[in-house]
Amino acid sequence: MNRQLEDLASGRWRELSLAEQMAHIGSEVSRALNWRNKRNAEYSMKATERALELIDLSLESAGSYPRLKELARLREALVDYFYGTNEYASSETLWRNYFDHFNYSARR
Repeated sequence: MNRQLEDLASGRWRELSLAEQMAHIGSEVSRALNWRNKRNAEYSMKATERALELIDLSLESAGSYPRLKELARLREALVDYFYGTNEYASSETLWRNYFDHFNYSARR
C-alpha cells in the first residue's frame, strides 16, 4: 500500500461519507480507463489496484448490509471488467456514469 493509502487506512477513510469514498474510488477508476485508452496497461492496472484498495477500505468500514452489498458487487464487477472476461458487459461509459453521481453528490 502506498503512502497516501496508508494515511487513509489509518482512520481518515472512515470519516468520509459514502459519497466521498465513492468519488475517490471513481477517480481511480477514471484514471484506469484513461490509461487504458492511451494503451498504457501498466498505469491502468496500478490505478485499478488503487481503486480496489479503496473499495476494500470501504468494505472494512461498511456498517449496513445494503452498503456492504453494493461495495461487494462493485468490486466484483470492476475485477470482471479489468481482469476478467467482462461477463457483466460493463463499458467505459457505464463506469463513468455510475461514478458521476457520486462526484456530484460529494461536491455538494
